[in-house]
Amino acid sequence: QVQLVESGGGLVQAGGSLRLSCAASRLTFSFYAMAWFRQAPGKEREFVATISGSGLSTYYADSVKGRFTISRDNAKNTLYLQMNSLKPEDTAVYYCAAGVGLRVGEDDYDYWGQGTQVTVSS
Repeated sequence: QVQLVESGGGLVQAGGSLRLSCAASRLTFSFYAMAWFRQAPGKEREFVATISGSGLSTYYADSVKGRFTISRDNAKNTLYLQMNSLKPEDTAVYYCAAGVGLRVGEDDYDYWGQGTQVTVSS
């Protein structure tokens, strides 16, 4: 079955950077729009960013715009999230997801990874 495996999470100080990766297998990667969501403790999962199958179109949540960059390498079946100027409020489990079309709702994505923890200390 389809597998999405996130990596790259960890502990970082405020103002620092992290790069998350999501390796996809058993799907036609370039066909799918990909997205990052996150879930902080005690909160609902929220949209972070999405990218079209070609990589030419992206869309970001206001809370991360200008600090995070979503990208993909279709030759490697891998999605990335470059996170700069991290803040304590970015602390969450980050999930990658695959779906059809640039969407911000969880229900619009068919496949999900297990998540990777990002912790930003103040």
